[in-house]
Amino acid sequence: MRDVVVALSNVVKSFNSVVAVNDVSFSVQRGETFGLLGPNGAGKTTLIRMIMDILRPDSGTVEVLGHRMEAKDKRLIGYLPEERGLYARQKVLSMLEYLALLRGLSREQGRSSALSWLERLGMLEVRDKKISELSKGNQQKVQLIATLVADPEIIILDEPFSGLDPINMRTVSNLMRELVAAGKTIFLSAHQMSVVETLCQRVFMINRGKGVLYGEIDEIKKQYSDNAVLVKSTADYDRCSLVSKHISHNGSRKVYLNNGGDQRNFLAWLVSVGADVESFERSTTPLEDIFIKVVEEKA
Repeated sequence: MRDVVVALSNVVKSFNSVVAVNDVSFSVQRGETFGLLGPNGAGKTTLIRMIMDILRPDSGTVEVLGHRMEAKDKRLIGYLPEERGLYARQKVLSMLEYLALLRGLSREQGRSSALSWLERLGMLEVRDKKISELSKGNQQKVQLIATLVADPEIIILDEPFSGLDPINMRTVSNLMRELVAAGKTIFLSAHQMSVVETLCQRVFMINRGKGVLYGEIDEIKKQYSDNAVLVKSTADYDRCSLVSKHISHNGSRKVYLNNGGDQRNFLAWLVSVGADVESFERSTTPLEDIFIKVVEEKA
C-alpha cells in the first residue's frame, strides 16, 4: 500500500452560520492523481485551503505527510489557484524567479528551473514578455510553471485547464502523467469530468459540505452501472430470457439485462445460438452522468 500524503478525518469548518465542510474524511496516496469534485459552492475551495493550512478546521484533523502541517512542509506543496495570481506588469522570467525565491530556491536555482519549465512547455520565446501581453492560455501555463518551479512533492491544481485549447489541454494532461510517474502526488479539482475520468484513479465528491462519493472511479462506475452491454452481433435478442430490453446505440445495440442477469451468461448465450459477434463490451455510466445524478438526488 502506498504512503498517505494527505489525510482528513471528520473535518468541520463553518463561517458564521454556514457549514462549509461537514464531517469530511478522505486520504490521498503518494504517486496518484486524486480528483476533488463538486458543484460550485460545495466546499471544494475551503477543503483545499485547509489542506494548505490557510484555514484551520473547527474540528477534526488535517495531516500532510503524516503529521499536522508545519511551516517547513509548505515548501513541499505547489498550488495553482482557480483565479490567476500573476503580476500582470511583470516579465515572465523575472516573476518566476521571484516566486522561486519565495519558495526557498536561490536566484540561480530559480532561474534554471524556470527556464527549464518554459522550454518544456514551449514558452521560451515569451520569457521577456509581460504577463499582460500573453494569451489566457499562456498565462495559465505560466501559472502552472509557478506551481512547479520549486519541485513540490504535492501538487494542488484547481481548474488547471481553464483557458487552454485542446492541444494545450493534452500537453498539460501528459505533463501530469509524467509527474505522477515520477512519484509526485496531484490533487486535482476540475469541472471537466472526462479529463478527471482519464487522469484520476480515485475521487472524492462533495455536495453542500458533505462527502457523497469516495473511492476508485472504476468501482463507482460499477456501482452506478445500468447492467447493460453494448453488442454488435447477428443475434435475435428477443429470444434471450436474460434480456429485458434493447435499444439502438451508436451503431450497436444497448442490451439491458434482467436484475441479476450476468454478462458472462449473456455472452455464453450468444455463442450457444451461433451468433456472429463483432463487438461486446460493458456499458459504463460516464462520470459526468454520475455527478449530475448524485447532485440532483441530494438536492
